Amino acid sequence: PQKQPLTVLKSFRLDYRLEEEVTGSSRDKHGRFTNPWSTWKFPSWSTLLRFFLLEKDHSNVPSSKEVLDKELPVVEPWFLRVPEAADGAVGSGLRVTWLGHASVLVEMDGLVILTDPIFSQRASPFQFMGPKRYRDPPCTVDQLPRIDAVVISHSHYDHLDAGTVTQLNERFGGDLRWFVPLGLMDWMQKSGCENVIELDWWEENCVPGHDEVTFVCTPAQHWCKRTPTDDNQVLWGSWSVLGPCNRFFFAGDTGYCSSFQEIGRRFGPFDLAAIPIGAYLPRDVMRGQHVDPEEAVQIHKDIQARHSLAIHWGTFALAYEFYLEPPVRLREAMEKNGLNVEHFFVLNHGESRVLNTDQEVFE
Repeated sequence: PQKQPLTVLKSFRLDYRLEEEVTGSSRDKHGRFTNPWSTWKFPSWSTLLRFFLLEKDHSNVPSSKEVLDKELPVVEPWFLRVPEAADGAVGSGLRVTWLGHASVLVEMDGLVILTDPIFSQRASPFQFMGPKRYRDPPCTVDQLPRIDAVVISHSHYDHLDAGTVTQLNERFGGDLRWFVPLGLMDWMQKSGCENVIELDWWEENCVPGHDEVTFVCTPAQHWCKRTPTDDNQVLWGSWSVLGPCNRFFFAGDTGYCSSFQEIGRRFGPFDLAAIPIGAYLPRDVMRGQHVDPEEAVQIHKDIQARHSLAIHWGTFALAYEFYLEPPVRLREAMEKNGLNVEHFFVLNHGESRVLNTDQEVFE
């Protein structure tokens, strides 16, 4: 479909909200956020104990850097190879760069957006223990280009990294707008962040001076925890970024639920989505909180994505699937659904793809 003028887009979204109810966030009697779908089930403590202590890790990440460099290359991002590139070089198009795990750099409609940034070596409150990345980030925080906005999906350590937040805040300060789910404002401000917007599901806001691009906090099926006592005191979510020329969807970290159909009906089609494909085995542990590649393809369809980037794989060994399995199953699922496999693509760490121009290119 042809893109509509901005004024039509805004009224289109409001009309849909008036015509049909949406699934809002909810809390239990203790004030903790809950998942309102029948597809949500948290694994039993015995299942979790088996996952952490009794079963053998089958991801089989090789210890050899040479093997990893061949299988999962880390390449120099475009902004290091062409540092003199002018802002807005993609014009009315969109450029996406994968920085590893769920960290994605998106340039669209005059803004540069960063998702769930983690540049630390471990997804942990401590840098001497916890899940360690087996592929380094392709750049440092100091090497990033100008960033206008950061969107955070939830508070788990592989998506909200204190060290990275501190570094970004030290570099960009109040010029950087942070978009976070409900309940996370206090943590962000205690970390020194000044320009923080906290949103419930279906609420929206924008970057100052760029009100033509709307950031909407949308649902996801997940949970939050950073300390022994803060279970689900903070909301989780996905993000829909709606501009006059492009629409971007960031799924964050999620199990499959029916709200992706709601998001597609209200805000689709999306020009680009970033959808997780990893950390899905064993299914009795992961089904409620992490989609597998087949469910990722269903989200791609539900939200009416023209293109999707595979995220949440190839960086940390968080589950039991073989570390190179997710892209293989993704391709098989796309073929099984009769979809063009190039429309749900993987990138090397640091690699980019440009969309919505005369020619789609990898960089």
